[in-house]
Amino acid sequence: MIPLSAAQVAQATGGRLVGVQDPEAVVISAVTTDSREVTPGALFVAKPGETTDGHSFVPQAAAAGAVLHVMEREIVDVAGEAYPGVIVPDAVEAMGALAGHVIDRLRAAHPVTVVAVTGSVGKTTTKDLLAGIFASQGPTVAPRNSYNGEVGVPLTVFTAQQDTRYFVIEMGANHLGNIEYLCNMVRPDVGAVLCVGTAHAGEFGGVENIARTKGEMVEGLSASGTAVLNDDDARVRQMRTRTQAHIVSFGLGSAPHAPEHEDDWVWAENVTVGADGCPRFTLHLPDGSAHTIESKLIGAHHVANILAAASVAFAAGIPAPAIVAGLTGRGARSRWRMERTERPDGVTVINDAYNANPQSMRAALQTLAQMGRGDGESAPRRTVAVLGGMYELGEESVAAHDALGQLLVRMNISHVVAVGDIARPIFTAATLEGSWGDEAQWVATAQDAEDYLAHALQPGDIVLFKSSNAAGLNHLGDRVAAAASGGAATANGTNDGKGDEPA
Repeated sequence: MIPLSAAQVAQATGGRLVGVQDPEAVVISAVTTDSREVTPGALFVAKPGETTDGHSFVPQAAAAGAVLHVMEREIVDVAGEAYPGVIVPDAVEAMGALAGHVIDRLRAAHPVTVVAVTGSVGKTTTKDLLAGIFASQGPTVAPRNSYNGEVGVPLTVFTAQQDTRYFVIEMGANHLGNIEYLCNMVRPDVGAVLCVGTAHAGEFGGVENIARTKGEMVEGLSASGTAVLNDDDARVRQMRTRTQAHIVSFGLGSAPHAPEHEDDWVWAENVTVGADGCPRFTLHLPDGSAHTIESKLIGAHHVANILAAASVAFAAGIPAPAIVAGLTGRGARSRWRMERTERPDGVTVINDAYNANPQSMRAALQTLAQMGRGDGESAPRRTVAVLGGMYELGEESVAAHDALGQLLVRMNISHVVAVGDIARPIFTAATLEGSWGDEAQWVATAQDAEDYLAHALQPGDIVLFKSSNAAGLNHLGDRVAAAASGGAATANGTNDGKGDEPA
């Protein structure tokens, strides 16, 4: 983090200093909301939580070396002395104000480019791709895991150093106004909208409200900025009327849906997917160049994420060779996103159980079916889908799960295990659609699923784990991946995964 004095923190947040003898002498070197992560010189943000109040941990934070605390009320020690801090009306909003101050200071010192990505699916994968591209061009800050909300974005910004050149910001939302708030905080130079799906439709009150919220990204761009829009998503395509920024569009096919707009156009040609599930295609950039991309991401649906990353990087001025190098051979970097493990017994485990909605479920199942069919070099394989519930779909939940059950049969998935009450309509629909015998199973818990899979999986099977995070199948997938080797499964990152990410 760039060093900030207590005086600067108070000024940036509009807070009142307490317990600080010399505001210029107290300098912070890190920011955290978790007292267990406090290091000497840190600023501890005592934010109220759903189950615990950060103010209760101020003494522990101070004992661990915190030199300053952002608090909504004074906390005193056993001697009645106030812990050094900045008193603010809202600790989370104070984090946002401080994050904006950090970016402003860096922009005043040297050129800084801020790019931001939102969408119902694909945010984290696109963010990871962009982080790799930009890191090759200069010091880059990107989110850890899926830090994409009103707390996660500031925590990402706070990791910046004096020489940070690029910020890659992932933006999620649970309600109208969330993306607007984050854009006002970091003021992106390039903002991308990947897609509008039904994730969190219950919370938002419908998909149209999700579209309104995602569109806050392009509304937050200045006339000198660039909006990157998925031309293959009609709701995203319509967002062009909501921005004054320059537009770069991306999609499949040689021409956009409305070529009369004369957007810069990024597109994919000759997309193929092998038995390994990895897409290969020709990438076309607006400068007229064409490049072969061989990705290690699993699933044809990732072509859209790759195109989005290429578009954002191009809009930010990254040279084409660096864009191509950053996309070629890149696999999943964050945990539980089509994460592949090959067991010694020949079972392939695909763990995509960090988040789920109808769109991402269909994409994952299409990939599973495609991998199971094999190709000229690989024989067909048995496919097993272990599916948990899709949360926060509101009134559409039963119908959405029912549709998945029908889809499984039509895709000829060999075997399905539905886990938990929310996922039970998957099993019911699959049975009614034509599954028979032991092709479809329903179990109540992840433990029941683990017990069942222990004897049901066969060498050569491909097994997919997919669910909302709250269903807990990500950890089940890890255990199954490690089951035949007696050790931990290969991981592509670290993520505690507490709850689904914002849409």
